[in-house]
Amino acid sequence: MTRKFVEGENRVMSPIKCLLVAGLYAAAALAAFPAAAEEFAYEGHRKCSSCHRSQSESWRGTAHAKAFDSLAPNHKAEAKRKAGLDPAKDYRQDAQCLGCHTTGHKKDGGYDPKEPNDYLVGVTCESCHGPGAQYRLMHRKAGDRFERGGKTTGREQLAELGQEFAFQERCNACHMNYEGSPWTHAKPPFTPFTPKVEARYGFAFDKAVRDDKAMHAHFRLEGAFVGDPVAPFHAEFQAAAKPADKSRDED
Repeated sequence: MTRKFVEGENRVMSPIKCLLVAGLYAAAALAAFPAAAEEFAYEGHRKCSSCHRSQSESWRGTAHAKAFDSLAPNHKAEAKRKAGLDPAKDYRQDAQCLGCHTTGHKKDGGYDPKEPNDYLVGVTCESCHGPGAQYRLMHRKAGDRFERGGKTTGREQLAELGQEFAFQERCNACHMNYEGSPWTHAKPPFTPFTPKVEARYGFAFDKAVRDDKAMHAHFRLEGAFVGDPVAPFHAEFQAAAKPADKSRDED
């Protein structure tokens, strides 16, 4: 039998109460561990932009940044007509479109058409890098440590907090998700913009990820994070990266 000492008094707990207390401790222990990556919350690109100003400004000029706008009536009318869509229809409330034209639709903190958030429209930072509610804080803390004393942080800590380093599957989820796609994970709702409609809808990840007009220009990172995981093209991009604007906005 388990004994519990409270304020100097010796009390005997019943077996049932022991089990209940043990269950509470077990639940608390589980809650202390990070959730699975898909359970992390989205925050919107304003949070990312507060530190990554240069990347954000470059991204604003890309087609990804304007992806939500293309759902508006009569926007890209000819492309919609070729894909069998009604150019005059407003697709900005269409759940079959929002998954690829907004960020985190139907996920924790993601875009909700009932409560639109301008920082979640379009294909934003978190669409590629993963929901940032937790790893964003690690970025800030690690950056401060590096600036103060040159101390580095392992990237595995970012991965544990939901940051994505293997971007290809995130890209494929929209660009390769059509009927007859060679991508094995394709499933409804399919995109109507397929290579059969027009050759330019064919997707080659290795080429697309190197297109600054599609993604964003790359800027020199200070080296606060080290080790694996790391994108296979990280060294290549950093070798040609531009100096970044180091000013930081307040949240």
